[in-house]
Amino acid sequence: MASEILRAMTSDGSARVIVINSTDIVNRAIEIHGTAPTATAALGRTLSAASMMGSLLKEKENSLTLNFRCDGPIGGILAVSDYMGNVRGYAASPKCDLPRKANGKLDVGAAVGSGGLYVIRDEGEKDPYVGITNIVSGEIAEDITSYYAESEQIPTLCSLGVLVDPDGSCKAAGGVLVQLLPFADENIIATLEQNAPGLVNISRLIAGGATVLEIAKIALAGIPFDVFDNYEVEYRCTCSRERMLDALITLPESDIEEIFEKENSMQTECHFCDKKYRFTREEIKNHAKNR
Repeated sequence: MASEILRAMTSDGSARVIVINSTDIVNRAIEIHGTAPTATAALGRTLSAASMMGSLLKEKENSLTLNFRCDGPIGGILAVSDYMGNVRGYAASPKCDLPRKANGKLDVGAAVGSGGLYVIRDEGEKDPYVGITNIVSGEIAEDITSYYAESEQIPTLCSLGVLVDPDGSCKAAGGVLVQLLPFADENIIATLEQNAPGLVNISRLIAGGATVLEIAKIALAGIPFDVFDNYEVEYRCTCSRERMLDALITLPESDIEEIFEKENSMQTECHFCDKKYRFTREEIKNHAKNR
C-alpha cells in the first residue's frame, strides 16, 4: 500500500489534523541508505514529520526542511518535503544502532542526543524562513511539538512512530499532527486532550490495519470534522545532472582544477538517493559559460 496523507479540520474551525501512513516512504529510505534499526526509526520519524509539515505549504514551488543538528551518534538528520508532502532525507550515520531501552523500544533519543532543530521554509521570498529551537528529547515528535510552541506559537500535538521488523524492514510507520487554530473552542480543546492518549502508539495502530481516516477519527472522537483531502505521497528525490552541475560551478575554480590534475573526471553523489554522477572538465566549463 502506498504512503498517504489525510488532511482534515474540525467543522467549527478550531483545529486541523494531518495523518500520514509513511510505511512505504520509510522502506524506500531503508533501501537507499541501508539504515540500521535505530537510524531507521530516527530518520523515519523525521521523514514523516517533514512530510506532514510540508503539506501545510501553500505553493507548488515551496519546500520545507527539517534539520536535526545534534551531538548524538547518528550525527544529524535532514529531511526535505515539497508542498504535497513528498519527501527525501538522510541520516549522517545510517548504521547508527543502540541497545534498546528497558521497555523494548528503539532508543532514538540517545541516538540524536542534544543540539538544535532547524526548520527552514522556502516560500519563494528572497530569504527563507528559519526557525531554530533546542532539541528537547531527541525523540523527534516532542521536538516538533516544542518547535511549534516556541517558534510559531501554535499549540500542537505530534505523534510519530516507526515499527522495525526483525529483518530490518519497516513494518509500519506514520504520524499525526493536531494543531489548534486561532480562537479554538475550549470544549474542543478539552476533547482533543482526552483523545490524545489514543494516538501514543501510532505505528502499532497502522500495523494493526488502521487507515489514516480511522486514525483521524481517534484524534477527533466526539468532534464533527471535514476531510479536505486524502492522497498518496512518496519518497521523492529531485536530483539531476543539471542540478549537480549548478552546484559544482559554485565551487572555487582552484578546487575543481586540483581534482582534474589527478583525475580525468569528477564524481558526485546525491545524499538523498545515493545516485552517482560523473562529469568531465569540459562539461563543467561549458555549463559555467551557459549560466
